[in-house]
Amino acid sequence: MQATQNSPKSSSERERDSDIMEVLQVLHMNGGNNQTSYASNSSLQRKAISIAKPITEEAILASFCKTSPESLGVADLGCSSGPNTLFVVSKIIDTIYAKCSQISCRLPEFRIFLNDLPGNDFNTIFTSLPAFYDKLKEEKGEGLESCFIAGVPGSFYGRLFPSRSLHFVHSSYSLMWLSQVPPELDSGNITNKGNIYMAKTSPPEVLRAYLKQFQKDFFKFLRSRSEEIVPGGRMVLQLLGRTSADPSSKECCYIWELLAQALNDMVLQGVIEENELDSFNLPQYAPSPPEVKALVQAEGSFIIHRLETYAVSWDPEDNAIQNLVFDRSKRAEKVATYMRAVAEPLVTSHFGEAIVHDLFKRYRDIVSEHMETEDAKFTNLVISLEKK
Repeated sequence: MQATQNSPKSSSERERDSDIMEVLQVLHMNGGNNQTSYASNSSLQRKAISIAKPITEEAILASFCKTSPESLGVADLGCSSGPNTLFVVSKIIDTIYAKCSQISCRLPEFRIFLNDLPGNDFNTIFTSLPAFYDKLKEEKGEGLESCFIAGVPGSFYGRLFPSRSLHFVHSSYSLMWLSQVPPELDSGNITNKGNIYMAKTSPPEVLRAYLKQFQKDFFKFLRSRSEEIVPGGRMVLQLLGRTSADPSSKECCYIWELLAQALNDMVLQGVIEENELDSFNLPQYAPSPPEVKALVQAEGSFIIHRLETYAVSWDPEDNAIQNLVFDRSKRAEKVATYMRAVAEPLVTSHFGEAIVHDLFKRYRDIVSEHMETEDAKFTNLVISLEKK
């Protein structure tokens, strides 16, 4: 039964709401443009966006040709801040501009909505918009004056936009983040001792709790977008995933196991308390293609056009030339720095700021050892969907 004004919330409901609110407040990338900011450490995400570019172009063109809108509504969900945010927007505009030039039709106006949680560094995005608009006009002429970009703070695990107002939705490296840590872990009913995420040593009930939370969140995401996207509109979603049936497989979890190893070392040396570590769990889930497909089919509002996986090295600049002059320590430094840009707000909110530098220095050394023996890669999932 849902709580109403005449039905006060129970203590467990209040605690759950508090947990969700805490995640909303602290789940954001490092802001600004300094050395440890997300803006300075998002080349991995940019590489993933570039690899998926043909699928994104195919979907946006299919939506545009099918719906023929005079005003094209586009949303980038989990936009974060930094160069990748407007990189996605510019590629979408480029695609429509090229198509309109090819068939000699009038450009639609662009309504671009950049969404992320309220703690996101929207100010950095907004200050970069004047230069972005100027570049559009310089490259494409006055026809691009009808491009309107707005920030939309809020969780995408709920409604964000008016009904049938969007023609295309993009999301990259965001949907693996959950709305909250599975409540069974937060309440202490399940213990994930010595781990901060799903791991080989996690009890089966931990893995089930994470899957249950992902299923709940992803279903709500699909249901919310089904209200906001016009029939024939498209979505392209890209997130960390896995090909294995095992949710604790190395391909999606091991990078976090190494961070847990660094934290466990700090426990052994008395830097942090054991109970502090045992009460820290990440709100993330990397799904498999069958799990995603089952949820899309269960929700029922979308047709799957593509559901693909591909691998990306932990070092996004990894290539054959670099391997000839392989510098393991520098590669590990890059990995540790971009993981810090992602995880620091969560770590700080739980353990405090004092341990951060030491933690990620230890983490860098552990990652360096791992990369010496293994060709470490992420598995990315890309899903292209059409609203029925």
